[in-house]
Amino acid sequence: MPLKEKNVTRLDSNYMQQYDAYIERQKRKKQRLRRRLVLFLIVVVIAFGSLASYHFNQRALQAEKKEQYEQLQSEMTALEKKENNLKEEINLLNDEEYVLDIARTNYFFSKKGELIFNIPDEKPSY
Repeated sequence: MPLKEKNVTRLDSNYMQQYDAYIERQKRKKQRLRRRLVLFLIVVVIAFGSLASYHFNQRALQAEKKEQYEQLQSEMTALEKKENNLKEEINLLNDEEYVLDIARTNYFFSKKGELIFNIPDEKPSY
């Protein structure tokens, strides 16, 4: 059976005008609500994006600082080792026997009655 079309005549009464105004207000309310939600969503996305960007920048900065810290730690260890060696050398240089041994080996100083022969380290070319 075919569907019958409804032929309803619209009455132009005060109630219908109020009902149409009510429906129009409801449409505008929904439209404003959608706009507010979209605006809120945009604000949330921007805030989340900026926080994520800040977080990744801070992680990169922290990794860079950690690498720099490790490099400085290794440099400090090397300098402490050098400092210990220099302190040991200072203690040895305070010993008169050690200074005399250095003078004998490097500057060919000799004790009384001692002869020093200089033997070259290089092999002759012939």
